[in-house]
Amino acid sequence: MQLRSHRARSLRGAALALVAALSLSVASPPAQADDTDPLAQLLSPSLEDPIISLLAALPTPYRPYTGPICVTGDPQCIVDVIAEMQDRLAPLAASCSHDSIFALAYLRVTQNVKAAADNGYFSDRGWLTQIDAVFAQKYFDTMDAWNAGNTAVVPHAWRIALTASHDRTMSGLGDFMLNMNAHINNDFPYVLEQVGLTAADGSTHKPDHNAYNDRLDSLYHPVFDEEAARFDPKFNKVDAGPVDELVVSTIMRGWREMVWRHAEALAATRGIPVLRKIVQKEIEEYAATQAQLIKLVPIFLAPASPDRDAWCATHHG
Repeated sequence: MQLRSHRARSLRGAALALVAALSLSVASPPAQADDTDPLAQLLSPSLEDPIISLLAALPTPYRPYTGPICVTGDPQCIVDVIAEMQDRLAPLAASCSHDSIFALAYLRVTQNVKAAADNGYFSDRGWLTQIDAVFAQKYFDTMDAWNAGNTAVVPHAWRIALTASHDRTMSGLGDFMLNMNAHINNDFPYVLEQVGLTAADGSTHKPDHNAYNDRLDSLYHPVFDEEAARFDPKFNKVDAGPVDELVVSTIMRGWREMVWRHAEALAATRGIPVLRKIVQKEIEEYAATQAQLIKLVPIFLAPASPDRDAWCATHHG
């Protein structure tokens, strides 16, 4: 019970941090794109990343990956993932489905992961490749279940995100945030635990996990511009100089750190069903709480969805 109480406080703290970060993105006045802006300095990765690197991974025994997806870690796995993502995006874009927002963003992220892996960015390419393939499959399975009407197996955070897309109640940026939250906070801990947190030599994979934060930073601007050009012209219009992208960067770093800690908790409770159920419940509740908080932010709501859909009808290609 003491462990549960401590973790519950941690989750509440993370939720409050998200509210604060989102509030900064909405309330901040336009900032100058220089090094003197205090908020930009506060949110700068040059300050955050050293702190994150000091948050050491907990000792976790090596456990070989035995799943059926990308068994050998062959680089072809990511090539196949990208091909499937492209196939799935095409009909969504053509119909101007609001699900196309995340489908496009996820495709661009995966292409970036491949480029990074090809260039030797990660210490353990095989592990990263397996993570990428297993992670993508969870997204594919969720979308297939949802589209088949099998909503009972769709996690709560995903139901919130996909219902919002279906009902067209969010802005493009809102859809992006809801889907990112569901896939990162709800799905990613299970992927990390399944593929493994520790290498065969006993070293932790956390440095490779942390390393991708910088790659994500480089994607926000071009991906947001592409989303605006194709699907929602207002996607990249909430601009507070460099601060808006820094806020997104800060949120993603916080989420990804929490993901690692949830994965450690899953690994620690493997074989202990009672404790594992507690961790699983906390993961689900954390992701769902983040989704509800996102839905409270005015810039993520969509009072003029028909304008967005009309734009997409002529620009989605």
